[in-house]
Amino acid sequence: MAAQSGKSWVLAVTAQTPTNIAVIKYWGKRDEELILPINDSISVTLDPDHLCTTTSVAVSPAFTHDRMWLNGKEVSLSGGRYQNCLRELRSRASDVEDEQKGVKITKKDWEKLHVHIVSYNNFPTAAGLASSAAGLACLVFSLAKLMNVKDDHSRLSAIARQGSGSACRSLYGGFVKWIMGKEENGSDSIAVQLADEKHWDDLVIIIAVVSSRQKETSSTSGMRETVETSMLIEHRAKEVVPKRIVKMEEAIENRDFPAFARLTCADSNQFHAVCLDTSPPIFYMNDTSHRIISCVEKWNRFEGTPQVAYTFDAGPNAVLISHNRKAAALLLQRLLFYFPPQADADLNSYVIGDKTILQDAGIQNVKDIEALTPPPEIKDNTQTQKYTGDVSYFICTRPGRGPVVLTDESRSLINPETGLPK
Repeated sequence: MAAQSGKSWVLAVTAQTPTNIAVIKYWGKRDEELILPINDSISVTLDPDHLCTTTSVAVSPAFTHDRMWLNGKEVSLSGGRYQNCLRELRSRASDVEDEQKGVKITKKDWEKLHVHIVSYNNFPTAAGLASSAAGLACLVFSLAKLMNVKDDHSRLSAIARQGSGSACRSLYGGFVKWIMGKEENGSDSIAVQLADEKHWDDLVIIIAVVSSRQKETSSTSGMRETVETSMLIEHRAKEVVPKRIVKMEEAIENRDFPAFARLTCADSNQFHAVCLDTSPPIFYMNDTSHRIISCVEKWNRFEGTPQVAYTFDAGPNAVLISHNRKAAALLLQRLLFYFPPQADADLNSYVIGDKTILQDAGIQNVKDIEALTPPPEIKDNTQTQKYTGDVSYFICTRPGRGPVVLTDESRSLINPETGLPK
């Protein structure tokens, strides 16, 4: 390790990684340590402009041990999952040279050097919005860039998988398949891109954040309990999912929204049925989640063909995928009709992300929400109950790109002098 005039130095890289939402769900592991799933899964990557993790990583001879800060708080890196990722990345590191700083790091040096990791999610952590997926994918992607790891995204996905299963799918944009693999060492359990984000750019996604609280049953413990106690899970993994994977790949390739919507809704519902079949039962959805499903189902049936697909991960938040902007605007009208904000709410913070959907829906202020009429699929207008305040806020987004390095140093979360969070 050489440095100009013996000075201490800090080398840093900043990256941004999207989150993803599974449309064919991953639930259940065949190997807890390596995080190997019992079935394939398929996801949509969400636009990082609206949902992402930003991570800055740094290395310096002055660092005494590996440290990490998440959303402003220092967190322990002693857990097996973090350690697996760090070990795998260090073993793949290459020589690094920064001529400007006069720094040379050899492959061997990485075994002795320590890293600082500073990470920030622009959405709620551990609330069923796949924050761990974005977080671990970003950690692996940014450290791989810092350490000059030569592996392609598919190989990096196998490392990210060991941190958080669904993280492997966040290393690509668009539509992504996590292949369960057959090898005991997990070498073939990797993510591959089915289509990029431009392939089906008509889709618009609205997320109803029903609760941003941490969930009561973590995905890790929930999966373990399901695999141990559910009779349905084996049937799902062996019989149902393989057929759905084939059909979903066809639907994505052909941009067949009715097939895509039916598969997405059915798989979400079966995932939650499996959770209920667990002993003791796991309840990730709540009454508001069920009301959103009812709203979408009534509308889809009224139109005669699906306008919107719904899917729920391990939490109560609804991810609603509309087949185009017009359908998204009509969906937003329905959601705001049933789930209006509190009287003192600011519309700007109640609907976030791509605000142009609000304009398409003809809504400029809270008064416009109050003026919304019941949707035509409601037969009896006297029965239209409203659930004010039951949704925390809505995020309007779309399918998005994979991870990128941020070259603008002002966006780094690490102080270049100290190597500590800014």
